[in-house]
Amino acid sequence: TVELFGALNKSGKSLENCPISPEKLGELVGLISDGTISGRIAKDVFADMFETGKGDYAGKKLVLYFYPKDDTPGCTTEALDFTAHIKNFEKANTAILGVSADPVTKHEKFKNKHNLKILLGSDEDHEVLNAYEVWVEKNMYGKKYMGIERATFLIDEKGKIQKIWRKVKVKNHVADVLESAKAG
Repeated sequence: TVELFGALNKSGKSLENCPISPEKLGELVGLISDGTISGRIAKDVFADMFETGKGDYAGKKLVLYFYPKDDTPGCTTEALDFTAHIKNFEKANTAILGVSADPVTKHEKFKNKHNLKILLGSDEDHEVLNAYEVWVEKNMYGKKYMGIERATFLIDEKGKIQKIWRKVKVKNHVADVLESAKAG
């Protein structure tokens, strides 16, 4: 199993079709009882997602998408698009989890304001963002800063990365991810 996804990428190998350790995923992203996700909370619940016969996510695929910030135009559109298609993802046996560096309290306000039906993850310490190599240097108007690269990972029922979308453009992205979820 792969301990850190970033290690593969830095060595020049593709992340696609590499096995993901459910335990490592669980260490990086854990479920909190109120339905939100935090990058530093327990491994035991989330790791069960890939183990047959356990929990609500057993035997399901996962759309793990990373976005820059709650309640900004592109991020809101993307979250609303995933919410609008949630029934189709459920038919494709696929759960959805969006992750940003925003705190859980901001996620809750964002979810409530827009009536979002997807899970949102908070990774304030950037552990998950760094593991997936989406915490990157950005450049706006000549000013360099660190931020989240909009990216999506489709993970199959066994914990393998099935497909990766980097530098995502929001328009039609959710439809593309849904098609891949249905096909895989």
